[in-house]
Amino acid sequence: MSVEPSSSSVVVTDGQSKKSRKPKYSRFSQQELHAWQPILTPSWAISIFTVIGLIFIPVGFASLSASESVVEVPFRYDDECIPPDYRTDAVAYIKDDKSNKTCTRKLNVKNKMKAPVYVYYQLDNFYQNHRRYVKSRGDKQLRSKAAENDVSSCSPEDYTPNDLGHQPIVPCGLIAWSLFNDTYRLSSNNKDLMINKKNIAWKSDQKAKFGSDVYPKNFQAGGLIGGAKLNESIPLSEQEDLIVWMRTAALPTFRKLYGKIETDIEVKDEVMLVIENNYNTYEFGGRKSLVLSTTSWVGGRNHFLGMAYILIGAVSLLLAVVFLLLYVRQPRPLGDPSYLSWNRNPGSLG
Repeated sequence: MSVEPSSSSVVVTDGQSKKSRKPKYSRFSQQELHAWQPILTPSWAISIFTVIGLIFIPVGFASLSASESVVEVPFRYDDECIPPDYRTDAVAYIKDDKSNKTCTRKLNVKNKMKAPVYVYYQLDNFYQNHRRYVKSRGDKQLRSKAAENDVSSCSPEDYTPNDLGHQPIVPCGLIAWSLFNDTYRLSSNNKDLMINKKNIAWKSDQKAKFGSDVYPKNFQAGGLIGGAKLNESIPLSEQEDLIVWMRTAALPTFRKLYGKIETDIEVKDEVMLVIENNYNTYEFGGRKSLVLSTTSWVGGRNHFLGMAYILIGAVSLLLAVVFLLLYVRQPRPLGDPSYLSWNRNPGSLG
């Protein structure tokens, strides 16, 4: 039986008493509690791998089927929407304020798209995960009006130029400054397809990260305009385009939600798309696309989840078969579990 040392025990050394630092005895601290310690026999291993395979493979096929049911219409327009005169100098075109940025194209819908139809913009070769870019924002300033002057982490978009009073910019930082500013209008059968831009941002972001008392101020007021401008009469918590953009992407190719179409688009409908091509991706070799997409219970069109389930299930079944053949061809006798230390001395540490 184990001896229970007390935390108040006294050790006498050279005539002087000293308190012991030994912890108070408990079965938990000494790992003497009863525990389930299964023995992984061949039959158990084969059964576990078989069950995993039989569960994962059907789930994988169901996920693939749901992903296949998603209707997606992508349209890359950064190269389509350059006038012939500017084909060799797209940067000059996008920087020319006098050039016409309106672009009209037709989209052919080959399958019925049931509402809601989500409208995304996709950017390629845009590194929102760059360290300096990610850090160039003022989270305290976004949350509270009292922190309006806190722009210490927003360089170089922290203050307006000296000739404009050197005032703090709200919202500050490169992320907000580079806000996406292309716009889309869609119509079908001579009827406008209204794009609802409400409820496109995460509610947690609206409530916790963007203050209802914080309003844009001095935004895009300098000489170099990065992207979209903001309505100074609307608080940041209601500027959902900004909130969506400020949730930075981890990869250089990403999609962000632009809005939702809440009416069905029928088969072979000819959708007219009017684009205001304002956002400058030409200077760094970026690409822009518009994507119309429905969803399923697994989300958007993505085969990875289903294929991962099927692969893991197939590998598990393969391992079960291999173990079964090895067990049948070269069986090995199991040891007697009663000789295990925790079975021989259940009340001790073994």
